[in-house]
Amino acid sequence: MPAHTDFVGTLFSNVDDPNKITVALTMGVKALEQGHSATVMLMVDAVHLARPGSLDAVDIGTPFMPAKELQEAFLTNGGQVVVCKACMVHNDVAETEIDPRFLVINADEVVPLIMNAKGSLQLT
Repeated sequence: MPAHTDFVGTLFSNVDDPNKITVALTMGVKALEQGHSATVMLMVDAVHLARPGSLDAVDIGTPFMPAKELQEAFLTNGGQVVVCKACMVHNDVAETEIDPRFLVINADEVVPLIMNAKGSLQLT
């Protein structure tokens, strides 16, 4: 089970929607900068983003940082990334393929993660 978190940003999109990826990570970084704990949850097609290197080409331009830099800032500053196991299975993403810094969670863990957070943002 992931640790309690103040902010949950849930992302459903893959690299075909770089704006949503960038906003999810930007808001996660901003939550950390403001002293909150933060989690970005990858669900549906976003589970493909759990693979290392998947964000390398995601850059929507100023005033936003490239997604890869945002993700590194997020993780370096204590953010956690969680990945939906059922969505991984559905999208043929194996646990051995994902970034080892990410946590795989199941549906029973998703609801309390969101319900116990102080705030959330869903990018669908």
